Amino acid sequence: MDNRQLKQFLTLAETLHFGRASTACHLSASALSRAIRAMEEELGVSLFERDNRSVALTPAGERFRRHARELLSQWDDIRQSLLEDSDELRGELSLYCSVTASYSFLYEILATFRARHPHVELKLHTGDPAVALERVLMGHEDLAIAARPDVLPSRLAFTDFAESPLRFIAPRRDGPGQQLEGIGEADDSAAGDDHIDWTRVPMILSETGLARERFDAWCHTRGIKPRLYAQVAGNEAIVSMVGLGFGIGVVPQIVLDNSPLADQVRILDVDPPLTPYKVGLCVQEKRLRHPLVRALWEQLPGSPQRPAD
Repeated sequence: MDNRQLKQFLTLAETLHFGRASTACHLSASALSRAIRAMEEELGVSLFERDNRSVALTPAGERFRRHARELLSQWDDIRQSLLEDSDELRGELSLYCSVTASYSFLYEILATFRARHPHVELKLHTGDPAVALERVLMGHEDLAIAARPDVLPSRLAFTDFAESPLRFIAPRRDGPGQQLEGIGEADDSAAGDDHIDWTRVPMILSETGLARERFDAWCHTRGIKPRLYAQVAGNEAIVSMVGLGFGIGVVPQIVLDNSPLADQVRILDVDPPLTPYKVGLCVQEKRLRHPLVRALWEQLPGSPQRPAD
């Protein structure tokens, strides 16, 4: 039984959902199920109780979870000790970000680090920015580029390096959404949003995340019950759907700046605007003791310097 198998077990033990756990482990659900069964056969006990609707740890699974965490912690401690005695940093770092963040920030963050530490292997995972903090908190990633939440979890350290406004976007006037229900004939680029009936216009929004939270709060303040047309994971697809005329969306400005479809949409002048959010790098506080994580963290401008112990 190796570290990879232990990590797969812990992921399922945390999520109690084969679909989410398999996605986090970059496996199919059937492959993860086979891996868990192989572990159970090796141990001679059932680690999970599962049926078509639910997954739960058995008492043996609870005991094994504590053991697996201890084993991985011991492995990380010895690896960290060996790294600190080495003249050159070696090992592996995992980093999570959205596709847009990889275009916007990744090169600048990693260019200097790569030159200084060429023997460090970097594993990049891309996906929905709404789950970035969760992936770091659950230990699936060492670091992540994310939007800073209004309340930062106490276990996380965060250093921001950019700010992005949140934009309401609509199809351009000569596009397929020119007759979009709920939008009047006023020139919305100058006249505000008085001509928009927010109860009728179809909205295309992120399923979760900071942009969705701020839109929901904006609607609540104005007493609006929006008409939801689609809820998607990530922001890039919102630009596509809006450009095709399906509705109005909310996306960060950095998504528009990097979208090949930005010329298919127009920005609405909405009052009051949504609060911009800060983009930065996050990591578990305890992981800052690790030499590789600390080396990347401390090269970022403005990041708090951490003690070596």
